Amino acid sequence: MKIYTKTGDSGLTSLIGGVRIAKHNARIEAYGTVDELNAHIGLLRDHNQGHLFDVLIEIQDRLFTLGSHLAAHPEKSKMKLPEIFEEDVIFLEKEIDAMNEQLPEMRAFVLPGGNVVVSYTHIARCVCRRAERCVSFLSSNEMVEPIIGKYLNRLSDYLFVLSRFIGMQNNALEVVWKPRHKDKI
Repeated sequence: MKIYTKTGDSGLTSLIGGVRIAKHNARIEAYGTVDELNAHIGLLRDHNQGHLFDVLIEIQDRLFTLGSHLAAHPEKSKMKLPEIFEEDVIFLEKEIDAMNEQLPEMRAFVLPGGNVVVSYTHIARCVCRRAERCVSFLSSNEMVEPIIGKYLNRLSDYLFVLSRFIGMQNNALEVVWKPRHKDKI
């Protein structure tokens, strides 16, 4: 497979279905951000093992599925794409619940950080939120399966809880945000 085709040199790219659109199109921004998120999840996977490693592989697979749907023209694509199901969202919810059972109750916002892997997890969470915003914007103008936004929303929740869980496993300090007020300066 030849990596470079030179067909994108003029700022256009092809969707699944053959339609050519600008590389700055909202659809390209959406699946490009999902791809960026997938790379961050890969970085997290590289720092985990066992059950978390397996869960992160599952998430990466789902992100490829989401990306394929976003990269397909909603009307012109005839390709049979892999599917995403409500069970994929439920899987994330179960993982969130399992981690939450082991975590101390959260009573305030926490500042991102604590150790390198916790920070990587927060970065992935932020990219996930951006992907969700991109998909939301795209869906305001074009057809996007609602399950895509739902999955990204739940994934960002998962990543937040994962950041706390990894922090707990590594005895990382969880710094609580203390908002300042003018009268306290």
